[in-house]
Amino acid sequence: MVRVVGRIEERIFRLNDEIERLQREEALVTEELQFHRHIDDDAQRDAAVTGLSADRSFAQSSAADVARFERAIDDLRRRRSKLEQKRDRLMQRLL
Repeated sequence: MVRVVGRIEERIFRLNDEIERLQREEALVTEELQFHRHIDDDAQRDAAVTGLSADRSFAQSSAADVARFERAIDDLRRRRSKLEQKRDRLMQRLL
């Protein structure tokens, strides 16, 4: 029995490490998303005011960047949630 509990504990520790890594990555991506949102706000305003094709093109590009970072955050959260559920199931086995 001790050997089984030891393996479960090791798996929980590895899951915790990966969850922590994903949280750090999510924080970094969230900061970068905020940066890109500011750029996008300016780009959308410039495109609306000037109507220049270069400004419209940049506005489209910056909007795509924001969407890409939002998808990345969603993916990180989804992955972290799955790991947390797995960890919780393992924790129940220890009880």
